[in-house]
Amino acid sequence: MKPVDLMTALVVLLAVGAAPASALTAEQINTATFAARPYQKASGPNPLIVKAQVLLSRRSISPGVIDGIDGENFRKAVAQFRRQEKLSESDELDEVAWRGLGGDTVQDVVAEYKLSDKDTDYDFADDIPRDYAKQAKMKRLSFTSPQEMLGERFHMSEKLLMELNQGQAFTEAGSRIYIVSGDRSLQRGGAKRVEAVKSTGMVVVYGEGDTILASYPATIGSKNTPSLSGQYKVTRIARNPNYTYDPEKNFQQGKNDETLVLPPGPNNPVGTVWIALSEPTFGIHGTPEPSQVSKTTSHGCVRLTNWDVEELADILRPGVPVHFLD
Repeated sequence: MKPVDLMTALVVLLAVGAAPASALTAEQINTATFAARPYQKASGPNPLIVKAQVLLSRRSISPGVIDGIDGENFRKAVAQFRRQEKLSESDELDEVAWRGLGGDTVQDVVAEYKLSDKDTDYDFADDIPRDYAKQAKMKRLSFTSPQEMLGERFHMSEKLLMELNQGQAFTEAGSRIYIVSGDRSLQRGGAKRVEAVKSTGMVVVYGEGDTILASYPATIGSKNTPSLSGQYKVTRIARNPNYTYDPEKNFQQGKNDETLVLPPGPNNPVGTVWIALSEPTFGIHGTPEPSQVSKTTSHGCVRLTNWDVEELADILRPGVPVHFLD
């Protein structure tokens, strides 16, 4: 057999889609252990943190976007897990917390997913303009790429999705891709009360017997437009809502000085769900920018990722009290 030189071998590997040696793999995440943790990584998703984020998500302790980064929302989720498990007060993922999550034993956090015809036939928007007047002229504020759509569906950052699927265009039905499997299942209508806790930046949902059903990192108001205080009630839950921009009631966006009705879609300013409260114009809603939850301010409302507010909408019903706590 004719020997193959190094350059030819490299070309062959790239042609069949082989991932570079430095690529993050499903196996690295699934088999991550605390003892062998590469906890401090210079850049990019960390296998141990990806695994921990998925395990937290499975307990309905949302880390926000699953991105493998030791960031604010991951720390919030770890701190909430420790509170619920009555561990020492901290936001550190130490060995005790890792064992409590089952970190060394669970090995199915990354799974395969086959792209469907529905996935690849989705009508993506070319672009979402920042200006509300331009958004109001669109038919739908859709996803702009397969990466955005799939990342949101599986609660992942686009960067993590692409790290796990290097060379994948996500455009061919039948293609198999790697996704994280952080699904959770909660009883519909099971919520008895909700707390929006400003000090921890978390929305915590309680069920029968005051058991904690779920918790979500949240943006809760801002210094200029603070959120509510006291107790209110859920009055209405709207899925796939329009958004009515009224500069006299809301805020000033660009040069827009007239009321505008923006179409629905995941890139709508309030995302995919609006949960109206008994105080007019205030509510709990989603966002077109899930990575910015907790990192940017809101106009007095409570902002969650789209997938977290969709789950919250499933377990809420009108009349459930919402407490705003300092």
